Amino acid sequence: MPAQHLARRVDVALIDDHPVVLEGIQSWISRDPLQRVRVVACGSDPDAVLAGPGGDADVLVLDLNLGGVLILDRVADLSAAGRRVVVFTHDTDEHTILAVLDRGAYAYLAKHEGAAHFVETMAAAAADRPYVTPSVAGAMWADTRGSRPQLSERELDALLLWFQGMSKASVALRMGISVHTATQYIDRVRIKYAKAGRPSPTKAALLARAIEDGLITASEVGEYRSRAADPSVDP
Repeated sequence: MPAQHLARRVDVALIDDHPVVLEGIQSWISRDPLQRVRVVACGSDPDAVLAGPGGDADVLVLDLNLGGVLILDRVADLSAAGRRVVVFTHDTDEHTILAVLDRGAYAYLAKHEGAAHFVETMAAAAADRPYVTPSVAGAMWADTRGSRPQLSERELDALLLWFQGMSKASVALRMGISVHTATQYIDRVRIKYAKAGRPSPTKAALLARAIEDGLITASEVGEYRSRAADPSVDP
């Protein structure tokens, strides 16, 4: 039997204050031939959802606007606590999308994209695989905050620690975040460089770009060990 049929379903907790959203999600899930996703908890109060079955969910799906209140700050708190947060909302403003990603969310999914991308986004999030939705791709291409990639402070911190020879697990420990979040910071840097037309698929290439742009100095890196010199270092 193929390995994908043996995989456990992805448990999703949904935080949204519109019952019709849950109906749409259940419809999309039912059309997935592999039945990879199931909703185990839902509600409009993040704390209440997480205090129940939602606390053990693989992915936390969060609407940014609950009861007319923008809860952007909760994204950072939940991501830092190790939650795989996928923001699922009507807002497609590029500044909001970038702000959400800067706060550590795994992905940003606009509600009009749900039918085509919801299940794949959940499956990727649970497996710690990058998944860029059309709304995110558009926001990155429209990002004109500078000619070189603009990194958040947390992205830069993760990058420097990683370049100094730490594993991603050690980076996460030093920064007080989950390994998933540390990996996402580094992956987002790669996406930003690809968007700028300067792809950096390897650690050495990414280091070269960062030094070239003055984001990191050679002296800060210290004894950098390339993958070729030490295969035990995370790629």
